[in-house]
Amino acid sequence: MTLRAGNTDHLHCLNHVAEAGGLHRGMSLADARAILPELATRPADLVREAAVLATLRRWASRYAPMVAADGPDGLVADITGVAHLFGGEEEMRGDLHARLERQGFTVVSAIAGTRGAAHALSRHGGGGIVPEGLLAQGIGFLPVRALRIDHATAEALSRVGLNRISDLLPLPRAPLVRRFGKGLVLRLDQALGHQPEPVAAEADEPHFGVRMTLPEPIGLQDDVRAGLARLLDQLCAKLAQHEKGARRLRLELGRVDHSAAEVEIGLARPMRDPVRIAALFERGIAEIDSGFGIDSFRLTAPVTEPLAPEQTGAGPALREGDALADLVTRLCNRVGFDHVLRYLPATSKIPERSFLVAPAAYSEPAEDISRKGPPRPGTIFPPEPVVTANDRSATPPASFRWRGISLSTLRATGPERIAPEWWFDDPDWRTGLRDYWRIETRQGLQLWIYHTPQAPGWRVQGVFE
Repeated sequence: MTLRAGNTDHLHCLNHVAEAGGLHRGMSLADARAILPELATRPADLVREAAVLATLRRWASRYAPMVAADGPDGLVADITGVAHLFGGEEEMRGDLHARLERQGFTVVSAIAGTRGAAHALSRHGGGGIVPEGLLAQGIGFLPVRALRIDHATAEALSRVGLNRISDLLPLPRAPLVRRFGKGLVLRLDQALGHQPEPVAAEADEPHFGVRMTLPEPIGLQDDVRAGLARLLDQLCAKLAQHEKGARRLRLELGRVDHSAAEVEIGLARPMRDPVRIAALFERGIAEIDSGFGIDSFRLTAPVTEPLAPEQTGAGPALREGDALADLVTRLCNRVGFDHVLRYLPATSKIPERSFLVAPAAYSEPAEDISRKGPPRPGTIFPPEPVVTANDRSATPPASFRWRGISLSTLRATGPERIAPEWWFDDPDWRTGLRDYWRIETRQGLQLWIYHTPQAPGWRVQGVFE
């Protein structure tokens, strides 16, 4: 992690590094293991690292009001007028190190008059404090790559003998620009304070939550509904402002005895309609025990998703999908979001792989489920043997037994030849291609049966409704 901060003309840097036994950043894994055979490694978890960095950024606000991320592993903060509150820059830096080391972080930090100088000193100079007015001397010994220039520019500078920042200071700027580009001079001027480089803190993620405290306790369900309706109006307005929709909502009710009741619902798709959401809370509100009275409400949306503004007033057609989503939401809240499933088409001719099963709350219905070719049965199951007089015949049998029932063929449609997908090693299809027929029996059943030429025999795999 990297943290930087500054006072009137200083920035404070903090860097989380992993250096031991001669290891350093940029070293290949093979070289690192050659130096330290017992080195333990694991894949980087970029999502969790970003979450930790965001947490550290909020925590670092105790040192400065302006804290921002500096790359994927660093923070920068402007500590203008703050250092004296900790007894000075050295004391502030010591406090920062002590607190982070207690949390398990290894840190390197620097204080300098500019953001660029603090960055260079923390990442390439081992940290420290650059006294006011001594920027050139404080970072001059550092390599030119400490100026945050690209690798190609650093290599070009090295080839002409310009290896350290101090080598650039006496050179005229115009030739540097012509040969190495404006980026080099800009970074050099930013590090020396000739060009401004302010710290701009990122905006925090919006918190979707509202609360209400009551002057007198309530206990009736109608009063709870009224309070919920008021909070939903506020929360949905905030969601609309940020073009978000709630996927999970939590209502917390505080009782006068300092205990709490909680109602949580999930939504099948993002939503910010207060009327529809209120209806989904009905079952939970009916089960609330108000105890000696409820005196506070808190409504939050811990899980949200992007939801673009919707057109209103388009009539019943616009609300058709909403009704289905509300039904799925009610079912999911009763039996679980992983237990309400929908079938989706898949691009496969093999009957067992021609569809997918997905949770209805986390998937969208297929826009077009039509398929070309012969119709498929509505019910498909593992193949079941059929007893016939002649298993080797490729023509559908005139009479046969299935599941202990004697059946006779009235009409047969087919065949539909399906070959196995050679890129899948499916044991059920190792016998080769199949010829499928639709059989209408005199007893009323319509079966989907097949014959395998390579392994003679008839089997039923589906029933038409």
